[in-house]
Amino acid sequence: MRIMVTGHRGYIGTVLVPLLSAQGHEVVGVDSDLYRGCTFGAPIPRIDQGARDIRSLGPADFRGVHSVIHLAGLSNDPLGLLNPKLTMAVNHRATLTLAETARQVGVRRFVFASSCSNYGTSGEAWVTENSPFRPVTPYGRAKAKAEQGLAALAMEGFSPTFLRCATAYGVSPMLRFDLVLNNLVAWACATGQVRLKSDGMAWRPLVHVEDIALAIIAVLDAPADRVHNQAFNVGQTEENFRVRDLADIVARTIPGTRVEYAPDASRDQRCYRVDCSSIHRALPGFRPRWNVQKGAIELYEALRSKAISPEDFEGPRFSRVACLRRRMAAGDIGPDLEWRSGAGDRRDVP
Repeated sequence: MRIMVTGHRGYIGTVLVPLLSAQGHEVVGVDSDLYRGCTFGAPIPRIDQGARDIRSLGPADFRGVHSVIHLAGLSNDPLGLLNPKLTMAVNHRATLTLAETARQVGVRRFVFASSCSNYGTSGEAWVTENSPFRPVTPYGRAKAKAEQGLAALAMEGFSPTFLRCATAYGVSPMLRFDLVLNNLVAWACATGQVRLKSDGMAWRPLVHVEDIALAIIAVLDAPADRVHNQAFNVGQTEENFRVRDLADIVARTIPGTRVEYAPDASRDQRCYRVDCSSIHRALPGFRPRWNVQKGAIELYEALRSKAISPEDFEGPRFSRVACLRRRMAAGDIGPDLEWRSGAGDRRDVP
């Protein structure tokens, strides 16, 4: 099967692509490569790469493509706040344009990497795929609107599926430290402190980056009628934690560390407990391999041999916001996040 993966050089994409290739799929990648040089550990898999920005794709780019896995976008809440209007333009409108073009040329499946951020301020109550959206950030609002627009495009022969991913964690060739568990472990390795910037009372569902990739593959392997125009929360119901409980897990995992609250720690508006039972009923082939305890150990083992300082993991190599700000300040990309002429030679330096 010929599969297009947008964002194939990102945090999830670099884990997903080798799994797809191992199954014998022909993978074509689409990525603007904004984070080139932000690598950690394993090399990024090499595959055929089409047009570099999802906003520049045309019908010819989908020639022979059976399925699209759409990962590309401005990737989380802090990044969405960098330019809320651009977040809506890329994560919502460009997503619908991409899907409309794919449908027009005969693509059969469209797997959209959505987010549990759609649930926003749901509080203590358990939420399911039928719960109302309550997003509180530009990122969450754009994902929610994209889902609604994609659902309207569903028809016989074009099946969108919405994977509302829990908060990701785990090691990837494009490791990010602007995700809660990754950040807590990195800070602890660098300083000996598990530092919380909030009061830690908010609930978060968590899922390993590899398990997200396995969920995507399970959707592709499932009969179309089982996943047609369906949304699934991606994770495990038992893997919902208060942020302060995550901090305690990290402190128990990394010797000599202790939990510390920032002086200005306050309550986080984003709070949701997510029921993930639906995906396990619908897709019995989806078998998660990870839990938070194993993930904390994996991250600790990956980081303890690295001399990483707080400046490193909050700087442009591992923070998406810091990377984009550095590139814009250098004049390599414009406010629209498109590469400027002559910036190619500097793309390796975040």
